[in-house]
Amino acid sequence: MKLVDPIIAFQSELQQIRRDLHAHPELCYEEQRTSDVVADKLSEWGIPVIRGMGITGVVGIIKHGTSKRAIGLRADMDALPMQETNTFAHASRHPGKMHACGHDGHTAMLLGAARHLAEHRNFDGTVYLVFQPAEEGGAGAKRMIEDGLFEQCPMDAIYGMHNWPGIPAGHMSVVEGPMMASSNEFYVTVKGKGAHAAQPHKGIDPVMTAVQIAQSWQTIISRQKSPLDTAVLSITQIHAGSATNVIPDEAKMVGTVRTFTTPVLDLIEQRMEEIATHTAAAFGAEVEFKFRRNYPPLVNHPKETRFAVEVMKAVVGADKVDDNAEPTMGAEDFAYFLQAKPGCYIFIGNGEGDHRDGGHGLGPCVLHNGSYDFNDNLLPVGASFWVRLVETSLAKEV
Repeated sequence: MKLVDPIIAFQSELQQIRRDLHAHPELCYEEQRTSDVVADKLSEWGIPVIRGMGITGVVGIIKHGTSKRAIGLRADMDALPMQETNTFAHASRHPGKMHACGHDGHTAMLLGAARHLAEHRNFDGTVYLVFQPAEEGGAGAKRMIEDGLFEQCPMDAIYGMHNWPGIPAGHMSVVEGPMMASSNEFYVTVKGKGAHAAQPHKGIDPVMTAVQIAQSWQTIISRQKSPLDTAVLSITQIHAGSATNVIPDEAKMVGTVRTFTTPVLDLIEQRMEEIATHTAAAFGAEVEFKFRRNYPPLVNHPKETRFAVEVMKAVVGADKVDDNAEPTMGAEDFAYFLQAKPGCYIFIGNGEGDHRDGGHGLGPCVLHNGSYDFNDNLLPVGASFWVRLVETSLAKEV
């Protein structure tokens, strides 16, 4: 690895920042203390700050030279509404809140890059340091865009990075095109007519109707879209009835749909509603169908992805870079940034969990698990990548 030496020198400070953030997790749009820490550090290093964009968002601005070129680097700040099972010293002090996705580490890595860039300024142009709130379901990226992020901070491209357990620590991966899926929810109520379970002919059974709808929906995935188009339709909850001898008046189904393209999503939503409506009608029932689109697919731009790959290789070595990574059906609101600007989103390996301090939970070190913890060994790696990305993108013109 070819890390930035000054960043290695203050790695312990970055670790202190990261662990402090981990101990004080804040949920989406509540990141007041977190944004205070970020803004205070940026100001301490002489970096001008914009606050309040996206409610609790923070943007640091580092300018040097005369070039009008500009690049954006993004880190998310929010935690998850879940209980931490770790008991080490920096475990969450707020019950029911936890940094179980590594946003504390993402913030610390970008702060490390910010400090180095402010102190050395080995570039020509402008760097926008985007500390984003509310990634975990709050669409903080979309809110920052609506609040004028790209008007106030006119950047040519934007980049994001997420730690990924299971990939060896310090390795980096990316793929051109779709890398993460769209996230969508559905809520369906089948309305029948209740009756005694021993006299089903006197009612309209919403449970059997729901079962037929659920089974028929899977033919959308297997028979109505192209086999080359990846998609998931998962029914995650079915609720109906209150007694063994009563056919209820209604049955509810909820779940998620994931796709890598909007046309496939359009097809699935349309066919789900048609199948639900007509199947219910065939049984004499009615259906209430609601479909909510959350995050769009995250699609990496070709030019920026190829550029990021070259910087990765320069920092961690070509043998530690996978430029044809398997996409994930997980979702990320960085997708909104990539709809508005060219850019790229990459993964940095978090390892298998061997880095965790004593007192960690007994569960695996995977995202959204109560035993998770960010790997502090990544702090200088991620920060060095950000620095080299800026210095290469905004290289001084001779």
